[in-house]
Amino acid sequence: MNCRHCSKPLHNVFLDLGFAPPSNAYLSDYDLKRPEKYFPLKIMVCDECWLVQTEDYADADALFNSDYAYFSSTSATWLDHALRYTNTMIPLLGLDTESMVVEVASNDGYLLKNFVAQAIPCLGIEPTASTAEAAERLGIPVLREFFGEALGRRLALQGKKADLIIGNNVYAHVPDINDFTLGMKVLLKPEGTITLEFPHLMELLKYGQFDTVYHEHFSYLSLFTVSRIFKRAGLRIYHVEQISTHGGSLRIYGCHAENAKASTGAVANILDQEAKFSMLSLPVYLNFQEQANKLKNDLLSFLLDCKLQGKKIAAYGAAAKGNTVLNYAGIKPDLLPFVCDAAPAKQGKYMPGSHIPILPPAALRKSKLDYVIILPWNIADEVKSQLSDLIQSGVQIVTAVPELKIT
Repeated sequence: MNCRHCSKPLHNVFLDLGFAPPSNAYLSDYDLKRPEKYFPLKIMVCDECWLVQTEDYADADALFNSDYAYFSSTSATWLDHALRYTNTMIPLLGLDTESMVVEVASNDGYLLKNFVAQAIPCLGIEPTASTAEAAERLGIPVLREFFGEALGRRLALQGKKADLIIGNNVYAHVPDINDFTLGMKVLLKPEGTITLEFPHLMELLKYGQFDTVYHEHFSYLSLFTVSRIFKRAGLRIYHVEQISTHGGSLRIYGCHAENAKASTGAVANILDQEAKFSMLSLPVYLNFQEQANKLKNDLLSFLLDCKLQGKKIAAYGAAAKGNTVLNYAGIKPDLLPFVCDAAPAKQGKYMPGSHIPILPPAALRKSKLDYVIILPWNIADEVKSQLSDLIQSGVQIVTAVPELKIT
């Protein structure tokens, strides 16, 4: 395999999680009677441009289909994050009724609804029908296609060039990252801005966040690598922010390479942080498998001890990152009887691979539990507030990443 950005042959394995089903391919009762598709989940690192990437990937249609079950609006924390972003960007860029905002992977309208409320023209690009329909019910125009250079050119020819292009947690999800970036280049107005948010590879390495590895994530990104990808497409990163979402992310601000906008010191600062963390050399990547194995083994040992001691345990949050951990550890309903989730689209279904049933949150209160594992540990504080009555009754909360923690 060659690197998806610079085309150099890949030889270095970053992480090998064996085989697993797509992390968002939740199963119905009918699905349990049929064969389940598994794909290799091996991650490579390029020692030329330092792009960390899946070894090979399933067709995007198989991962982001009409039944895609991730709805952004399920998380109150994420909705607040989106509203703060909107309230910052509108005055910062001077957006008004004559502007155009385009969000790629607009999901269920969690973000663009804020621009609609301010009468700012916008367009969502979202290939999954389930989430696109939810956005359209909010009055958001949605184009149900995958984004790339061809679509960017078509929209530009239709007079829909953007003052602001938004991509929250989508850049890592695209199999052809060069084509996606060229699409943003041709769609962006001369003085326009691109903002992308994505989990920072440095945080993944630092805290052993191997559960953020799954098939829908084709790339794992550093500022160094994204700067190279942007430069090749004729774009430039002029500012970057470190944000807390998804265990530590970057929000980059991009523009055309020829734009006179000055770059801020934040760009050089984070590039320096990455260099000091040795992200431009192989050892930090090649040692990651050992970190992942320790986290997996710690969780498995805890669950086995609970079973031996007769302790009752369940999980909260049928998140993709949870599926990565459960499948790599080989955890089944005998060790974790059920998972609760607030998203109606997931309730009544089963976790892919593990086949653990997904129930409404009320099930936690009907069971006399000793422990609740929060699988989406990045929103643990939000979940703890929702489970405050259980905590007061003596139920202990467990998170497995970045280390096994019981509170």
